[in-house]
Amino acid sequence: MSMTLSLPRQPSSVTRARHVLTTVLSLTDASEDCRGHLAVLITEACANAVVHADPDSTVDIIIIIDEDVCLLEVGNRGSTPNGGGLEADLPAPLTIGGRGLPLIAALADTAAFVTGQPGQVLLRMTKHLADVPAAPLR
Repeated sequence: MSMTLSLPRQPSSVTRARHVLTTVLSLTDASEDCRGHLAVLITEACANAVVHADPDSTVDIIIIIDEDVCLLEVGNRGSTPNGGGLEADLPAPLTIGGRGLPLIAALADTAAFVTGQPGQVLLRMTKHLADVPAAPLR
């Protein structure tokens, strides 16, 4: 199953994207924890796109569910934050904002800024829908 959305760069698009994703996930066997993680992932990625994109940009979203993996791509026109990585440190406890990229890095199975069209920021995230067993301890 796949879906592509192109939403205006406005705060209500964050909520719309999250609602679309949760509706699509309701058709899968994804656990509640996984659904919650994916909701946070799309919320944070879209919020960053709305805040940091060029003023005339749209928020472009691709949702692909292939068997037991969900792929999310969130793109916009602008510049990649923090030099292109998700290794952002958490801000001081009383700082407002700055937690989106660390949350994405912690909750996604994979997350990276990837090359898109010139001038486009594209964040690609994956999450397994089924619980993945932990690696055995040695």
